[in-house]
Amino acid sequence: MIGILGGMGTQAGLDFCNKLTYLNRGKLDQDYPLFILYNKSNIPGRPESIGIQTAHLSNKSNNSTSDKKYNKVLKSLLKGCRLLQKNNCKFIVIPCNTAHYWYDDLQKKINIPILNMPEEVFKFMKKKVKKNSTIGLLATEGTLKTRIYNNFFDKDYNIVTTTDKIQKQNVNKAIINVKMGDVRAAALNIQPAVNYLIKKKCSKIILGCTELPIAIFAFKSYNESRSSKLFIDPNLILAISTMAKYK
Repeated sequence: MIGILGGMGTQAGLDFCNKLTYLNRGKLDQDYPLFILYNKSNIPGRPESIGIQTAHLSNKSNNSTSDKKYNKVLKSLLKGCRLLQKNNCKFIVIPCNTAHYWYDDLQKKINIPILNMPEEVFKFMKKKVKKNSTIGLLATEGTLKTRIYNNFFDKDYNIVTTTDKIQKQNVNKAIINVKMGDVRAAALNIQPAVNYLIKKKCSKIILGCTELPIAIFAFKSYNESRSSKLFIDPNLILAISTMAKYK
């Protein structure tokens, strides 16, 4: 049984489940994977709960506001993972990139494996993209700030992000648009960020927030993201990795 900790956001979790079904389309009901989706939408906002000077980064204990926010999110994520563990899931996936900032602390406290989305994307890219290529990354400010993709990619690739202005005016707005269900506005808002990275000669663009494939592909993300020569969809890659582990 696959455990899916969703709700970050809800549409992104459902998008992940849809990709699992697409990967198994044409099969009988009984051949589809068994999974539990816990749409734990009450987890505190991840980007808003990240402070660079947190204790777990410096390995020092303090009572800073950022640490309290970090631990509040960790507690909520742990509650979700433990529910999935208790219900006989063999492993857990989290279709939220920013949530992987808490990955190490989560895995230490959970007795079943948790697939690491940025790591799975890196493994995929190693097979598909030449070393030292320039790769664009669109993500939340939290994901960019904590370098959860850079930690894997920097040794082999040149990661390029947008300007602060484009991040705030376009990427952040597109993410919020998807969370609010306005996919058309999201598609319009994200385009200047895509154009900027293309001008920077990025051979691939990682859609490093699970709302962004929805913004780019408007719910047609399986067929189009799989065939796209430009965009890398971590939600799809995670679904592929999930099925490989499930089998």
